Amino acid sequence: MKKIDWHKKLFESLSFPTLILTPDMTIVAANKRFLKKYSQGKEKIIGKKCHNILYQSEDPCPESSCPFLKVLHNKDATSSLKKTTGADGAEIYEDRVCSPILNNNGDVDYIIASFRDITKTKLLEIELQKTSEFLENIIASSASAILVADMKGVILRMNESARKLFGYTDKVAIGASIAEYLYTPGGARSIMKKLRSPDYGGVGKLYTTEMTIITSSGEEIPVEMTASIIYQDGKEVATMGIYNDLRPKIEIEKKLKEAEQIKLEQSNKMASLGQLAAGVAHEINNPLSGILIDASLILEELDEDSNIKNDMQNIIADTHRCKDIVKNLLAYSRQTEMKRELFNINDVIEQTLSFLSHHALLQNITINREFSASMLMCEGDKNQLVQAFTNIIINAAHAITGKGDITICTRRDKPKGKIYIEFRDTGCGIPEAILPRIFDHFFTTKEEGKGTGLGLGTVKSIVQKHRGKIKVKETSPKGTTFLIELPLFKVTENAPL
Repeated sequence: MKKIDWHKKLFESLSFPTLILTPDMTIVAANKRFLKKYSQGKEKIIGKKCHNILYQSEDPCPESSCPFLKVLHNKDATSSLKKTTGADGAEIYEDRVCSPILNNNGDVDYIIASFRDITKTKLLEIELQKTSEFLENIIASSASAILVADMKGVILRMNESARKLFGYTDKVAIGASIAEYLYTPGGARSIMKKLRSPDYGGVGKLYTTEMTIITSSGEEIPVEMTASIIYQDGKEVATMGIYNDLRPKIEIEKKLKEAEQIKLEQSNKMASLGQLAAGVAHEINNPLSGILIDASLILEELDEDSNIKNDMQNIIADTHRCKDIVKNLLAYSRQTEMKRELFNINDVIEQTLSFLSHHALLQNITINREFSASMLMCEGDKNQLVQAFTNIIINAAHAITGKGDITICTRRDKPKGKIYIEFRDTGCGIPEAILPRIFDHFFTTKEEGKGTGLGLGTVKSIVQKHRGKIKVKETSPKGTTFLIELPLFKVTENAPL
């Protein structure tokens, strides 16, 4: 009697819900923890089949998934993880441990089954696994090469970017290759020395540093590297390095240096050319003046019916053209000193048109004025701006075949402190292919002997000296519009002009 009571007390003292079943899966005993878990009395459980109570089903479990059948067949303990749903609909994870109770013949008389709720542990495990997978995805998808090695230098992890950078396949390097061989001699030791020093980012950290790595084929590659020591319980267990290939950056810097060198050489060449142009301009300016004076005197002495009168007029016209070229050369070489005076832009344009009133190129061209009624006051060199406007108008006239129009429009934007001047022509337009070069000095599309390429280049230089900008606003086979932007002069902050 005492023996029976002892077994009963032992069964009831088990800390997990427990059942005892016969080989035909009939429940013959259930401890209090099991009854409490399923909120059932003994009379509703004893004598029932396990699947009636555990799954509320009349059908037995499939043999392949039934742990009790495994115990019967193997006569040995087994455990299985089972995911179920609780009364509140929440997921429950149970570790079901089943053991056989053998008789004297070694046959299974009973099966004892314990149900251990491991939901908290399992959910934590799932969360840790998700976190681990998330971190793994971050490492795997990183564009930077990431490498992890233990303190002996054995590689533990290489992401895809690291494999490509170092030249290793999936089956090579991990757990076998030594990280020391990925660096130039002494490189690995130097990294560890810096990592353990407080001078390079703090102990255990290495801020960005440049170094050389060696690929599987022996190629040396310059990289930018950051590194850190991984600690566990205060002990060094691994190191991690993050690498970025510096070759693209170095190539870009090389091209930039080459471009800067070319630009410097071009600038020096243009400066030398400017000095040469200034010298030539000064040398030929005086003889041209003499030719112009002498030719004009000769023309005055000729009779109206003289057969050389037309030739002398051509000489004078060509001499004027040469003097214009000299003037442009002097402006280009920047030998002319810039004056500072205050003037109205509309007056400067009128002065320009007055100078050009008898120009042969403009005889069949109508000049339209669309001037702002506001005062467009500007500070600078009026004569240089006359030269700039002259060049633009002459350039527009060259683009017009036969009759046409040139419209000059002025306006101001007082809040922005800007003056805008538009020159619109009805010429042939500018081909798209040459648009980027039209302001280059000495670039011209005119036939040899008909243009120096100094016109628009000189205009741009003059406008820039006045702290302004010039651009082609629009162009097509129906005409071109140039836009000049100049600073509006303000006497005081609030005084209107």
